[in-house]
Amino acid sequence: MITKASAKYIRIGPRKVRKVLDLVRGMSAVKADALLNNLSKRPCIYIKRVLKSAVDSADKRFHIPASSLYISMIKADQGPIIKRFRAASMGRASEWLHRTTHIMLELDKIKVPEKKITKSSEKTEKKTDGKKAKTAVPSSAHAEHKAESKRKVKMKPARA
Repeated sequence: MITKASAKYIRIGPRKVRKVLDLVRGMSAVKADALLNNLSKRPCIYIKRVLKSAVDSADKRFHIPASSLYISMIKADQGPIIKRFRAASMGRASEWLHRTTHIMLELDKIKVPEKKITKSSEKTEKKTDGKKAKTAVPSSAHAEHKAESKRKVKMKPARA
């Protein structure tokens, strides 16, 4: 993990936010930002803010550009529920719940596989006396005979 960023007490339900998070999880920071710019969902605004904060933090603290970062962990947990009452019919009141969300995001460096340089081992060639080794290739008649011998047919005894 290179950097963390979070946004707390966002006035949107966590289920709505998780739908967008599933699209972005595991992407590079640049691709995720481009995707969030083109999506027309309300949680994108909040996720973009958190992503931008984490990318800026990585650039400021470790001098790592956004192109070499990816989202290693992103989650949306439920925050406290704000309860309100609304007038209902016949003088009653119905409860209205404002759900809140905590978004947490971690960025990590993209791992590039390193190429291992190995010394090529010298191959010792065996000298042959000009004779080629013969490989045993069964002829088609021989193969058919083997196949028939494997199939043993059991005959039923005749009734007397």
